[in-house]
Amino acid sequence: MNSNFFSALRRLSIVVLMGFPFAAAAAGETPDVLVKNLSTEVLDTINTDKDIQKGNVRKLTELVNVKILPHVNFQRTTALAVGRGWRQATPEQQKLLTEEFRKLLVFTYAGALQQVKDQKIQLKPFRADPADTDVIVRTLIVGGRGEPIQLDYRVEKTDAGWKIYDINVLGAWLVENYKTQFASEISQNGVDGLIKKLTDMNHALDKAAQR
Repeated sequence: MNSNFFSALRRLSIVVLMGFPFAAAAAGETPDVLVKNLSTEVLDTINTDKDIQKGNVRKLTELVNVKILPHVNFQRTTALAVGRGWRQATPEQQKLLTEEFRKLLVFTYAGALQQVKDQKIQLKPFRADPADTDVIVRTLIVGGRGEPIQLDYRVEKTDAGWKIYDINVLGAWLVENYKTQFASEISQNGVDGLIKKLTDMNHALDKAAQR
């Protein structure tokens, strides 16, 4: 996995964080209302928290862990990103992949939070049957500099409520971006090689965060 790829993902995450749901969902909320309400809340949090505005890494990481992660189905996201390699992996390898991928996104999102401000979310018309359990919620990020940015969510209904498992920015789905890189790593070094690569990256990011 090259540095250019992860630099691109870091920039992508800056956009993602502008609209990522953060707080607990109200019971019975539809996925579009959920995304709209929680996106507004996270932007308000970023704009009013002085520590976040100053780039407090510890607080940013805590915010990601506490607010973002409960609303993401990381096992499904990881399985989709790893692709065929997921089926080859043992249960223990699947567990490690999910844990390391989760850590990577926490570090990435925490860094991206430092650059999110003065944006708003516009919800596009939501078209889904009330009985659907897997839907796409489409939004636009407006404000700041430049043109509005497309930001879509794949959301599934689980026993624990609606969960996000993929995000599309400007036509590029996050899972697909990882999938190509993960497949290349697995073909060269196997599932254990991908686990090691993710682990090494997380150690490096953790060390950098301690500075």
